[in-house]
Amino acid sequence: MKNDSSATCVKLVNLTFYAHHGVYKEEHFVGSKYEVDAEMYFNFSQAAQRDDITSTIDYRIVYEKIKSVLTQKKFFLIEAVAYTIAMGFLDDFPLLDRVTIKVRKRNPPIGGVCDYAEAAYTAKKS
Repeated sequence: MKNDSSATCVKLVNLTFYAHHGVYKEEHFVGSKYEVDAEMYFNFSQAAQRDDITSTIDYRIVYEKIKSVLTQKKFFLIEAVAYTIAMGFLDDFPLLDRVTIKVRKRNPPIGGVCDYAEAAYTAKKS
């Protein structure tokens, strides 16, 4: 039986950071709460069968890479944050076939009540 990596996924859900992104200059100064979900599609059968972290993706490294993007640079758009993380993951994790990154900005300044704005970006190996 062929192992299908499209059916195997590891998710990290609701990683939370305080960062300084936004279209308005005040957002870069004051900051806001951001949440990130990472869905990583790859064949982890070897890791599962061997119970071996060296055959999979280390969640701690995933967290640190996301944290670095969110906290080391200021973006205007959460779309750019999601894109940057997704493309970086394809470069940094050779095991990945596909990744979806969702970035949520809590209480976006839209002039009304809104729980969050979310941008999702999916990138695939070519």
